[in-house]
Amino acid sequence: MRDKKLFRRAWRSEPPVSESERELFGGALRYDYGWAAHEYARLDLKPLAAVRALPRLVGGTLRLARESDGRALLAVGLAEIGQGVAQAGGLLLTNQVLHALFAAGTTTDRLRAALPALIAAGVLAVVNAVLASLSTAATGRLEPKVERLATEKYLRRAAGVELDAIEDGAFRKLLDSAQFGAVAARNMIGACVGALNGVFTIVAAAGVLTVLHPALLPLLVLIALPRGWGAMHVAQRRYASRMNWIEHERAARLVSNLITSRESAQEVRVHQVGRYLLDRFHDMAETSEAEQTRLADGRALTELLAAALSGAAALLTYAALGVLLVSGRMDIAMAGTAALAVRTGSASLSALITHVNTLHEESLYVRDLDRFTVAADRRAIPAGGTAVPDFPEKITFENVGFRYPDREEPALDGVSLTIAAGSVVALVGANGSGKSTLVKLLAGLHRPQDGRVLWGDTDLAEADRLDVFRHVAVLDQDFQRWPFTLDTNIRIGQPDAPPDPGRVQRAAVYSGADRLGGTLPRGYDTLLAREFRHGSELSGGQWQTVGQARLRYREATLVIADEPTSALDPEAEVESFRRIRALSDEGRTVVLVSHRMAGIQSADVIHVLHRGRLVESGSHEELMDRPDSRYRRMYLLQAEQYGTGT
Repeated sequence: MRDKKLFRRAWRSEPPVSESERELFGGALRYDYGWAAHEYARLDLKPLAAVRALPRLVGGTLRLARESDGRALLAVGLAEIGQGVAQAGGLLLTNQVLHALFAAGTTTDRLRAALPALIAAGVLAVVNAVLASLSTAATGRLEPKVERLATEKYLRRAAGVELDAIEDGAFRKLLDSAQFGAVAARNMIGACVGALNGVFTIVAAAGVLTVLHPALLPLLVLIALPRGWGAMHVAQRRYASRMNWIEHERAARLVSNLITSRESAQEVRVHQVGRYLLDRFHDMAETSEAEQTRLADGRALTELLAAALSGAAALLTYAALGVLLVSGRMDIAMAGTAALAVRTGSASLSALITHVNTLHEESLYVRDLDRFTVAADRRAIPAGGTAVPDFPEKITFENVGFRYPDREEPALDGVSLTIAAGSVVALVGANGSGKSTLVKLLAGLHRPQDGRVLWGDTDLAEADRLDVFRHVAVLDQDFQRWPFTLDTNIRIGQPDAPPDPGRVQRAAVYSGADRLGGTLPRGYDTLLAREFRHGSELSGGQWQTVGQARLRYREATLVIADEPTSALDPEAEVESFRRIRALSDEGRTVVLVSHRMAGIQSADVIHVLHRGRLVESGSHEELMDRPDSRYRRMYLLQAEQYGTGT
């Protein structure tokens, strides 16, 4: 309902949806990200509202600028005020020049009389140009600093929130919208400078008109009102037009990308999808063309109406000047200066409206950044807590329960178990049984909503979380494939450690990534991102060796491997499980999560989860000896696929 209201303000109707859009997407293709809430922001502003909002928008921008570089902000302010004073002085000097030129006497005498004012006006013009250059230079210093400050503010908080905040849909939308806050803050600096320049120019013109004759001030208002209305509505019409047809362009662009995409290339050819998509592209492109034509016609009418109103106001203004001139209440020099002042002030109004529109829209993203900052601070990982300098002899789960906010069923329900230091522990169960949730609680990424997780005698909810993280290394099937070099992809397992080529080599040898390094064009300095120049692409199995090298490089006391062999061939899988289990020989505690029963049967303890509950525990032999064991059924089911028994 809100969108329709916004559209009516700009005389915009809902765009037609092509049959192809209905067929492929079920209707118009619109984004569902946090920033999409502001797609039509400029339509939510009226001229009077813009005037009222200007102090707030400028004030917010000035606070950002002062925080980033107060001296540059002061330079901009003084330069803009100076320009306004210079423009006012220039208009007054123009009045003196005109008086001298229209006075009685010879041409030489009149030129001689006008010369001082002309020289002063020239000096003022130079001063104005210098001030404009200073303002531009100071603004250029401010903009990147504001963007950096806002970006760091965003990223610092994004990196420091609890994992459950990242997994929360509402917080994700705010996180997505706030990412544009830094660029918006930068854009607001330029728009704010432009708006201030427009305001000072209008104030200068109004001040000169008041000095010349108090009756002239209403003339500026008379011409400014329709110009302001026209500028606002023309800007909104252009904006609505662009936002309207871009919906069709978005759909057509998505289809064209699918035709050329590497991921869809096989089906495009084998299933002959290309011809089908091309026909749909043609239909959407034609709809877009028709919509652009319709909107261009509407925009032209709006611009014509605005120009007509502005012209009528100008005629009334100049008629009023004529009346003052004929009645003798104003001489021709004053009339000429007044006309110049009115023209200068009204011309600045269109630019002012544009800058206010920009300030309004960008301020919404900056406001999202502020909202995100507050929310992120509230959901940040707590600093400090009970120190955990050494890994404990055991980790205990006491009746632990956890439920995700978007699900009714608990992910874990009353789970109690103990993990002894230096042991190999396996977690098995069907998808959704709670295995991954349990290891997140174990690593301190989540805090239990019921029960306790104890590291030794320390409740994890009260522990220094950074201390806990220092003891933990995690490798799951979706581990991050960083678009960095092979060397950095390994070292990022412990990014704060000083670079040590020997340590990197040992970690690579451990996982087999050293053989990969020998095949890459630039060795360990090869960029692992094919989309960039000199980049290389790895297979899933090759990435697994990189991930395991990273795991080894971290040298953590608690190693959590969640489906670590999902992309490996059988021989590599067996070797991978052997390497990970062997870490316990170095005194490390290993927790394995896997559906591959053959890979975890040598674990010291196997915990079986079902629907969030711990249903059985024991060694492989103990669990296989139980006729009704869930583990036994799962193991035999997999074994039957290979024609083997127990």
